[in-house]
Amino acid sequence: MRGPNATPRPGLIRSQLPPAAGAAVLATGILSVGLHLTGHAVLSGILLALASALWLALAAAFASHLVRDPARWESEADTPPALAAVAATTVLGTRFSLFGWQTLAEALLALAVLVWPVLLVEAVRHWEPRMPGGVFLCCVATEGLAVQAATLASAVGASWLGHTGMVLFWGGLVLYVLALLHFDRRQLATGAGDQWIAGGALAISALAASELVTTGLWNDDDTGALRSASVLVLTLAIAWYVVLVVAEAWWPRPRYDIRRWSTAFPMGMTAAAALSVGTAADAPWLRGPGQVLLWIAVAVWLAVLVGALRSLGPLGPHGPLGSLRSLRSLRSRAPR
Repeated sequence: MRGPNATPRPGLIRSQLPPAAGAAVLATGILSVGLHLTGHAVLSGILLALASALWLALAAAFASHLVRDPARWESEADTPPALAAVAATTVLGTRFSLFGWQTLAEALLALAVLVWPVLLVEAVRHWEPRMPGGVFLCCVATEGLAVQAATLASAVGASWLGHTGMVLFWGGLVLYVLALLHFDRRQLATGAGDQWIAGGALAISALAASELVTTGLWNDDDTGALRSASVLVLTLAIAWYVVLVVAEAWWPRPRYDIRRWSTAFPMGMTAAAALSVGTAADAPWLRGPGQVLLWIAVAVWLAVLVGALRSLGPLGPHGPLGSLRSLRSLRSRAPR
């Protein structure tokens, strides 16, 4: 029998991972993409390997809940953070496509497409007034599919993927507007990190538009509209970035929370979007700001990683002296 102060088994820790932990894969994967776009191949490869390992751990936890605890799986599947699994899968698939592993990227896209409608419908059905930032993951997951579809369309020459990506892009923007109507603005002052998804959702939308431009599937009017949309949406994402930074300075929240991964990934997404839009919109001056934003995102990612590792230490919530209350604090707290 295990005593109350015994160190949790790795399987126990894995079983406690909430859907919101998918933001860790998102943050790591998009930084790998950003580092690839700026020519840092070694660092990009290291983060790709780490994101893949995290994704496998989360996939194992997801499957374990489905088989061993269906009630818990259902209770988590109908919350917006569950869609982080879809978004994480698409970002990882996009990075593998850029790496040249198209078959693996196609398999991940197929998996994401299979899960996305189920989780999306369940999440939207349970929307309530004054939702936390996780409500925007409906947009993030949809735009993630658009990004990967566009990337694969360019890589393998499948025009149908590009056209599907176009539909997903505009659909994701509609979901963003609907999510914004349910977002609790007070989260700017009280959010534990996932309020940043409000800006990250726009950043991945801008990334999707820029990737669609590069497919070369559209006439001049459509291409011009996509370029304009990518610039406009990126501008809005950067505006959110500024607002969120000011809110963090005005209402500091220095303590680690697993939802801080949902701060790291929008920062990385904004950087990757700036780099990609700069190329698609023929605006090379965006490369400099994009690189600055990328290294800021890397620094935030490292800070969140340190916080996560400390939470697993002897004095952390998962250590020998951790309490059951601390373990429960890792669960998603999205309104039901």
